[in-house]
Amino acid sequence: MIDHENLERSLERMDLSAAPPETEPDRQYYFIKKARALVAEQTARLGRTPTCCVVTFGCQMNARDSEKLSGILREAGFQSMESEEADLVVYNTCTVRDNANQRVYGRLGFVHSMKKKNPEKHVALCGCMMQEPSVIEKIQKSYRFVDLIFGTHNIFKFPELLCNMYESDRMIVDIWGQADRIVEDLPVERKYPFKSGINIMFGCDNFCSYCIVPYVRGRERSRRPEEILEEIGRLAGEGVKEVMLLGQNVNSYGKNLERPLTFAQLLQEVEKIPGIERIRFMTSHPKDLSDELIETMRDSQKICRHLHLPLQSGSTRILQAMNRRYTKEGYLALVEKIYSKIPDISLTTDIIVGFPGETKRDVEDTIDVIRRARFDNAFTFLYSRRTGTPAAAMEITASKEEIQENFDLVLKTVQDTAREQVARLTGQRQYALTEEVNNQTLRMVTGRLSNNMIVHYPGDASLVGKIVEVELTENRGFYFVGRRV
Repeated sequence: MIDHENLERSLERMDLSAAPPETEPDRQYYFIKKARALVAEQTARLGRTPTCCVVTFGCQMNARDSEKLSGILREAGFQSMESEEADLVVYNTCTVRDNANQRVYGRLGFVHSMKKKNPEKHVALCGCMMQEPSVIEKIQKSYRFVDLIFGTHNIFKFPELLCNMYESDRMIVDIWGQADRIVEDLPVERKYPFKSGINIMFGCDNFCSYCIVPYVRGRERSRRPEEILEEIGRLAGEGVKEVMLLGQNVNSYGKNLERPLTFAQLLQEVEKIPGIERIRFMTSHPKDLSDELIETMRDSQKICRHLHLPLQSGSTRILQAMNRRYTKEGYLALVEKIYSKIPDISLTTDIIVGFPGETKRDVEDTIDVIRRARFDNAFTFLYSRRTGTPAAAMEITASKEEIQENFDLVLKTVQDTAREQVARLTGQRQYALTEEVNNQTLRMVTGRLSNNMIVHYPGDASLVGKIVEVELTENRGFYFVGRRV
């Protein structure tokens, strides 16, 4: 991440009459300056500032990538808006489940009619979905109005691709099979001024049999700790109070560094940064969650009391077929260890229902784990077949009706268990980071507790970005209503 003043100094040095620099990120600064000239030309034609809209599908890492895209577009001279009627629409896609792909195709059909009415309109696609060859083939055949396509490995190249798009009358496709570098020193437009996500690593080496992520995000690559800490230090100087460290499996951070550093050790260094009051992270793989990390969380005054620990299935047999590399008993033993060290921890999880070969007995095992693990919440999904993964070749033996029945049963168990677990907080006093004014209820604001629970309480816009003490007076299932203390 680069701040605006440093960017302007870098742009001043760029001579557009010379060849672009070869090294990054200087090469992209050159193209940001060039993009400004192209946007200025468009402004003259339109008689107004061109508008842009970045639409995000998927996970927190995609959301962070979209902040980079928005930051680059801002520095290029675009005016941001939330409507897809903008002159430039960028869809940052996800491909974890098939319905995410279908949503993108639906949006493309919608935006095509707009493009017919606006000859200045451009459409760009990026993100995980674009790393699938079959997707590119379909877009080139059926959505030829798309102007730019790029993937996950070369998102830093967006300024250069943006210029290529505006100087070309054909579809630009730039997809890399794998990443050969990490380039982070580019503009970012954060959604919240008081909190921010931080990429600490990219890719995944786990190859769960149902998951497309390692194929589209690539193998694990950790950022150097000094770069991460420098970025967080700059954010703290800008008033950021809460950071979320992001990776597909943060527990394996540092394994491929020249000088290995554990994730727990990185957290200990982040905790030393003045101004940072809260530290979160996602996502943890149970097989890599160490005693060192549990103890670091236990001893920390800044690491939030929330751990997202994907289960996926409570059946050891299905876990083996998923290539998760832990058992039902192993997962439960880890959960009990966490509770024994950090009694006030909030555990959340992911669960897949309908994996190939899953039986009623397997679903009963999953329900047993939900009850014994006492999750505060769980994201429950129907299995989605992803072409190219090992699970795609496995036979689904249950009927759609059986799978839906099992899903409903798992979901109800999650809701019942979570309601009981969350209710234990009623009457407690806790600290909430005020995130926004509540648009649904007059004179109320919405905050987030350390355990990630949402709470609504009296206040106004002056509280946004501040950490306040609240009493949790009323439990509404998955959120609280409270009052300021």
